[in-house]
Amino acid sequence: MDGGMKPTVAPVLILLGPPGAGKGTQARMLEETYGLIQLSTGDLLRAAVAAGTPAGKQAKAVMEAGDLVSDEIVIATLRDRLMEDDCAKGVILDGFPRTIVQAAALDALLSDTGQRINAAISLEVEDAAMVARISGRFSCGGCGEGYHDSFKPTAKPGICDHCGSTEMKRRADDNAETVAQRLEAYHAQTAPLIDYYETKGALSRVPAMGAIDDIAAQLHDVVSQATA
Repeated sequence: MDGGMKPTVAPVLILLGPPGAGKGTQARMLEETYGLIQLSTGDLLRAAVAAGTPAGKQAKAVMEAGDLVSDEIVIATLRDRLMEDDCAKGVILDGFPRTIVQAAALDALLSDTGQRINAAISLEVEDAAMVARISGRFSCGGCGEGYHDSFKPTAKPGICDHCGSTEMKRRADDNAETVAQRLEAYHAQTAPLIDYYETKGALSRVPAMGAIDDIAAQLHDVVSQATA
């Protein structure tokens, strides 16, 4: 191992799941419980650009040209971030890897730093339920209170229960057709990672159709074992 590497080995967790599965919510809860650091590709790149790191400078040039940042730059950025002190207790990767190629590159990186994937956690959901869950969402334009056509409608149609505003907003991509397309893309590109990590013996499956606290309790069991 290189002399600049840390003597301790921080656990690395991956959250897998389609849009609407609750990855962001659960990652934040794991951060609070275990002191882990949630790392998303977008945040990593923006921070690296702002800090002016070598990888950040490369990313900035690519993004300014309107191109997609390569896997090599993302991996270099992740390598730099994993070496920072606040990652000593471990990290949760959110949104990376997305493909088998990225997963293999991540394995190589962790091998170099003496780390490994402690757990790849698949949040298991039903596609039809995801379409209904996401496509029915809307919020109050006045106070931001969230609602749902089926699961949490306003008491009076078109009027916010919280502030009385009549301005309601829906995300342009929160419609059934777009959500179905996002799920299709997930299954085509990212779902094969489930088989990849299962083959390596690192996969844990957590049903994610229930209450947030129930899902969190199951994740707690998985993460406790993975980080012990």
